[in-house]
Amino acid sequence: MTKKIYVIHENDDWTSHLIKRLEELNLPYETWHLDEGIVDLNEVPPEGVFYNRMSASSHTRNHRFAPELTGAVIDWLEFHGRKVLNGSNALRLELSKVKQYTQLEKCGVRVPKTVAAVGKGQIMEAAKTLNTFPFITKHNRAGKGLGVQLFYSLEALQEHLDKPTFEDSVDGITLVQQYVSSPDQSITRVEFVGGEYVYSVRVDTSEGFELCPADACQIGDLFCPVGEEPKDQMKFRIVENPRTELIERYKRFLKENSIDVAGIEFIVNEEGTAYTYDVNTNTNYNSDAEEQAQKFGMLELAKLLGRELENLN
Repeated sequence: MTKKIYVIHENDDWTSHLIKRLEELNLPYETWHLDEGIVDLNEVPPEGVFYNRMSASSHTRNHRFAPELTGAVIDWLEFHGRKVLNGSNALRLELSKVKQYTQLEKCGVRVPKTVAAVGKGQIMEAAKTLNTFPFITKHNRAGKGLGVQLFYSLEALQEHLDKPTFEDSVDGITLVQQYVSSPDQSITRVEFVGGEYVYSVRVDTSEGFELCPADACQIGDLFCPVGEEPKDQMKFRIVENPRTELIERYKRFLKENSIDVAGIEFIVNEEGTAYTYDVNTNTNYNSDAEEQAQKFGMLELAKLLGRELENLN
């Protein structure tokens, strides 16, 4: 059989942009949509390069157990020695901000003060333990800004917890976290492909502190049309990133955790201190920002997959 690139995912909308680039480069590929399926451990997987694009927010698309199925598939692939980009360890980080933060700190990257809790009563205790105001809550297994709420007091948190609309994290773990305020209401997302720096994108969050790059246009990814909005007011803009030391620490973090492709987000407070708060191994790219800068993340990713496939032959 001809060796192929296999794209493991659960969202066709996010995969189509990569498929377009693979076709442009005439690379053989196949997509594995892992919402449901079986893993026959008695069979040998096909030869090829496997790229994992599973998302922590899959349950918001009614794909509740897609990450668990993907974990089983990747374990099977790795057992048979297949080349997997964003393999089992990358998947574990995608699904747990606790794991992200501990591994980032291990590499000298500053993260917000965070306390993890399971149970409503323990969420309140976590806020008391954190003892920092204001603070935010967020889901440990998230994506799309899930569970992000801002609180200025313990009373406000209790009111939120008592509401019937309170939604727990899909893994049951809620994070209570130091709120980092950006004076220019922006965050920066740093993109890496093959462990190498590609570019940084500034994201305007002025419409709400909880907006992450995947949410700002309410379509769940970064392909956000800006219409007639002036280019200097684009929500997403590729920018120079002077924080070279931080980029080098990110590269070390990716290498030590076997992450091949990722977007890492940080926010800078009024004192100029950068706090890293999210690692997205299912990273997407904003089309308008890329067109303006003439830098294309999916193209670089397709080229990487092509090189890895060629190395197998």
